[in-house]
Amino acid sequence: MESGLQDIGADRVADSTGNWVDRSAPQWARPYLRLARLDRPIGSWLLLMPCWWSAALSAGMAHQIGSMPRDILLFLIGAFAMRGAGCTWNDITDRDLDAKVERTRARPIPAGQVSVIQALVFLVLQALIGLAVLVQFNRFAIATGIASLIIVAIYPFMKRITWWPQVVLGLAFSWGALMGFAVTFARLDATAFLLYAGSIAWVIGYDTIYAHQDAEDDALIGIKSTARLFGARTHRALVVFYGLAVVLIGGALVSAAAGVPAWIGLAGFAVHLTWQIRTLRTSDGVLCWRLFLSNRDAGLLLFAGLVADAVLAVIGNL
Repeated sequence: MESGLQDIGADRVADSTGNWVDRSAPQWARPYLRLARLDRPIGSWLLLMPCWWSAALSAGMAHQIGSMPRDILLFLIGAFAMRGAGCTWNDITDRDLDAKVERTRARPIPAGQVSVIQALVFLVLQALIGLAVLVQFNRFAIATGIASLIIVAIYPFMKRITWWPQVVLGLAFSWGALMGFAVTFARLDATAFLLYAGSIAWVIGYDTIYAHQDAEDDALIGIKSTARLFGARTHRALVVFYGLAVVLIGGALVSAAAGVPAWIGLAGFAVHLTWQIRTLRTSDGVLCWRLFLSNRDAGLLLFAGLVADAVLAVIGNL
């Protein structure tokens, strides 16, 4: 990532350049790998975290971890495939806007490396991989997964009409918090919805940090975001949304009768979010990017606690 900074200045982070795709991938594949954001997999990890949380939490509730490794692997494949499909769709709908933003003008479609038709074909191929994963689950889980496509489809247009596109992104990126329960129990309950709501608050927080990278360009071309809406009040807004994330996920743990390891994981998650707020300088694009990236680690801390709790719940039930 750092090697691309020389092209755009010290306070900006290039959307692509200087990563494994540029160094190692075949020339013909590079535009498609960039469309799927496999050069920048952080979004796939952030989409995956709620899936893994719900898989572990629901396994602990069911006192059954036999299928958890399989579900974790399938969610991994599905998250990378569907995030790639979502990014491809986003790039198709945003191609004219991307050409006007410094960080995104080198994306494959505005740069002329991939046509819209080629991008659409690639989108379908990625969606088919996601479908192949989804059909491994029960009918309720399949229907639940398909329902998320409505939110994914409308998200790219929200930044044109609302100051809160991060809420819609949260609805989409947190859907995995429902999927683990759909897979394990073939139903959704209060625990699932509390975890979902907590994840939405988390997404609003970290994507606000992300959006500060583009705040100046967004203002010039009329794109709305919570970064622009909050402005100098961003730190206070993050306290609210990250605080809500911790409280709501804590509510899910109470509802699930989770044990000590899960709470330790949540405590690590909360400490990490607090560190982000204290460290953030919204005028520093490089720092915003690094703090955004660090949310994978925050999510993994919570996941580790949930997995440990699920394992101990099964052992204690023997």
